[in-house]
Amino acid sequence: MKTKLLHLLFLGAALIVLVVALIGIFAVVLHKGQPGALAHPAASSAAATATVSARPVLTVTVQAPERMDLDETLEADGNVAAWQEASIGSESNGLRLAQVRVNVGERVKKGQVLATFADASVRADVAQARAALAQAQASAVDAARTAARARKLQNTGALSQIQIDQYQTAEQTAQARVQAAQAALDAQQVRARNARVLAPDDGVISARSASVGAVTGAGMELFRLIRGGRIEWRAEVTASDLARIHPGMRVRITGVNGAQVMGTVRGVAPTVNVQTRNALVYVDLPGGVSADGADLKAGMFAHGEFELGRSSARIVPQEAVAPRDGFNNVLLLRPDQHVTMVRVHLGRQLGDRVEIKGVHADLPADARIVVQGAGFLNDGDLVRVVDSAPAPASIKK
Repeated sequence: MKTKLLHLLFLGAALIVLVVALIGIFAVVLHKGQPGALAHPAASSAAATATVSARPVLTVTVQAPERMDLDETLEADGNVAAWQEASIGSESNGLRLAQVRVNVGERVKKGQVLATFADASVRADVAQARAALAQAQASAVDAARTAARARKLQNTGALSQIQIDQYQTAEQTAQARVQAAQAALDAQQVRARNARVLAPDDGVISARSASVGAVTGAGMELFRLIRGGRIEWRAEVTASDLARIHPGMRVRITGVNGAQVMGTVRGVAPTVNVQTRNALVYVDLPGGVSADGADLKAGMFAHGEFELGRSSARIVPQEAVAPRDGFNNVLLLRPDQHVTMVRVHLGRQLGDRVEIKGVHADLPADARIVVQGAGFLNDGDLVRVVDSAPAPASIKK
């Protein structure tokens, strides 16, 4: 009896649990049937997402590209060289150098004595040649007198015609000896003059191989001279740019030591190198060779800029350029406050501003370019614009 009672109690408890579960399921079904009952959380999430997406990514400043006239230049590299170099040698053979009066780097005048040879033997040869000339002249005078007397007796029969011809031949031979002696004297005097080495032109001594006591041969180089002290810059310019260069054009040249000078184009080479396809442009440099190390010197490498004229340029701040994947870009502000990335090519630089030389898409006349914050934006970003950065005053470079 007691066991049966316990069994009934257990069944009753199970029925109660089942009824409660059914009631819960029914309540859930009724709740799902009500429209919009569970839609509120999803709607709230979408609204929040929309709110976040409409929020500006960054606060920026914008500025319109500026128009100004800039100097247009063409850059090139080249070497500084002497305008012309003269090789000064000896015309004497077998003479010993007795004195060297100049050194490398010294300025000399045309006709100035650079070196002298020991000329004792040359002076002796000159004296000997002068004596031989005097002897020949005396013989010529005697032969001329004898021939004159023979011609007077020609019609008298005192002398035969053969004797008269012999006296006249002797006279001519004596005159020839005089001329030969004079030529020998002139040659010895030339040797005496060549015992002094003279400067052929004004200029600067660039090299010296003469040494006191050396015995030189004819034609041996003793000095090298930069004629007039003039130097030039020989720029290598591509064949496609030659048409833009003409004589008289000004060039700003900068040496590796920082020295800067303004040169003038003297001429363009008539040929182009078949290996490099470059041509030489010859630029005269002012001042010439100087002993001061601050100036350009022959043999130096230098960089130059040819002044081609002036042209209009579109300028933006350097900060507005956003490099991406190896390309330069600017960010164009659209009316809906979103930005569009436009690829550009950069040209001349002016302080903290740079020229937009070419674009892959046309910029409208009223274009506004993002300046501050451009480096942190991507194409299509929404931005907030504050007071635009004031455009700097145009300057003429």
